[in-house]
Amino acid sequence: FAAGGTSDMIARVVAEQMAVTLHQTIIMENVVGAGGSTALARAARAEPDGYTIAIGNAGTSAATYTIYPKLPFTPDSFAPIGMVAKTFGIVALRKDFPGATLKDFVAYAKANPGKVNLGHAGVGSSNYLICKSFVAASGIDVTLVGYRGAAPALTDAIGGQIDGVCDSAASVSQAIDDKLVRGIVVGSTVRLGSLPDLPTSAEAGLPEFEAQGWNGLFAPKGTPPEIIARLNAAARTAVESDLVKKRFGDLSTVAPDANEHTPEMLQQLVTRDVAKYRAMLAGDKAR
Repeated sequence: FAAGGTSDMIARVVAEQMAVTLHQTIIMENVVGAGGSTALARAARAEPDGYTIAIGNAGTSAATYTIYPKLPFTPDSFAPIGMVAKTFGIVALRKDFPGATLKDFVAYAKANPGKVNLGHAGVGSSNYLICKSFVAASGIDVTLVGYRGAAPALTDAIGGQIDGVCDSAASVSQAIDDKLVRGIVVGSTVRLGSLPDLPTSAEAGLPEFEAQGWNGLFAPKGTPPEIIARLNAAARTAVESDLVKKRFGDLSTVAPDANEHTPEMLQQLVTRDVAKYRAMLAGDKAR
C-alpha cells in the first residue's frame, strides 16, 4: 500500500503497539502496485517464520482474485492472523464541484454521462470496491481513475485534477474536516463521530450503497500455529488498548468486536468476500 493510505495508517498504529508486546522492532515496508497485489505476492513468498506478515483488506485479499486471475498466489497461500480494524467508505468531491449533496451529484452525473471522474487507489483496492458499489447503487456512468494508492488520488481531488474520490474515512476525513474536499455520503448505517455532519447512505437517499470494510493481518502459509497464536494475541492486545482505540477514533476507524479477532473469523470474511466480489466484478479482469 502507498504511504498515507488507510491500510498504511492502520498498519502503523497497530504495529507500534504490537512491537511493545512482542519486544520486537517492526519495520514497515510500503509496496505498491496492482491494487496491493504486488505486496501480497511478496508476502506469500516469504519464509513462514512469523517475521514477515502483511496487512490486507477486502480488495487485496478477496476481490483481487477475480480482477487478477493469473496471480502467483491464492487465498490458500496465507494463514490468517486476525482482523484488526473496521473501515467505512466515503465519496468526496473537489470543493468547487457543482452541487452540495449526493442527490445533486447523481443528477449531475446522469445529465453528463461519462464526463465525471472519481479516483481510487487502484483496480482491486478497497477504494475501487467503494467506487464500484457506489456506481452500482446510484446507476450513474462515471469514469473511474486508478492511482498507485489512496493518497495521490486524494491529492489530485484536492487540486481539482479529478472530480472526486472513493476513499475510506481514515484517509479522507481530515481533508473533509479541513474543507479541502466535500464529503457527500458515508456507506454506513450510522454517522461517524469524527464527521457528524456527513449523512449515511440511507439519509442521503441511497440506502443500497454499503461500504463497510475491514483490515486483517496475514502470514505466509505454513507459519506454525503457535506463531500465529502469538501474533494474534499481540494484535488483539494492540487494538484493545486505549491508545489504539483513540487513534482509530481519530481515523474514523473502529476495532473489531471481542469475538471478531480470531483467525477463523478472518478466514470467514475472506471466503465470503471472494464470492461476493466474484459476482460483482466478473467483467473487471485485468490484463
